[in-house]
Amino acid sequence: MRAFIAIELPPKIKAYLSNIQNKLKTSGADVRWVNSKNIHLTLKFLGEIEDNLVLQINRVLEDVSLNKNSFIIRLDSLGAFPKINSPRIIWTGIKPENQAVFYQIVEELEDKISVFGIPKENKPFSPHLTIGRIRSSFNREKLVKAMNVFGSEISKEKMEHRVTKLTLFKSTLTTQGPIYTALKEASLKII
Repeated sequence: MRAFIAIELPPKIKAYLSNIQNKLKTSGADVRWVNSKNIHLTLKFLGEIEDNLVLQINRVLEDVSLNKNSFIIRLDSLGAFPKINSPRIIWTGIKPENQAVFYQIVEELEDKISVFGIPKENKPFSPHLTIGRIRSSFNREKLVKAMNVFGSEISKEKMEHRVTKLTLFKSTLTTQGPIYTALKEASLKII
């Protein structure tokens, strides 16, 4: 199965991101927009894994979340990979309030899951929410302008969420888009 570990977002943030997507759609750019109900903060993409690995990954999730305090994440910016002037992936940046806990969780997931033959990421972790993928260069300049205009709104809005759990998701690819199913949730300590 195809799987990943992520932070689920509340409806309020998903609705806000849908609103940002709608503003960017006015550019007329050729973008495949991520369905707002599917937007999440990926901590570790696992790829295709064997079913028998799920129990072991569940244990890792429990172990990593054990004795870790919940923390707040904030929507911080609007950007693109590889860069804003030649976007391929449109994202909203995330800023964790307690960066030490957040990055410790990411690092522990990388280390403990690599034992199962799932390679560690070869680049630094960049917390972001993918909201769209560029399909062609049609109206790209208009899109970049719209991103620059609406990007400053995001940091002013102070949209935030207290993260209280980490979730292992199964991803089923369909012609209508992916379907994400939560397989395991591991709770953080509420402070």
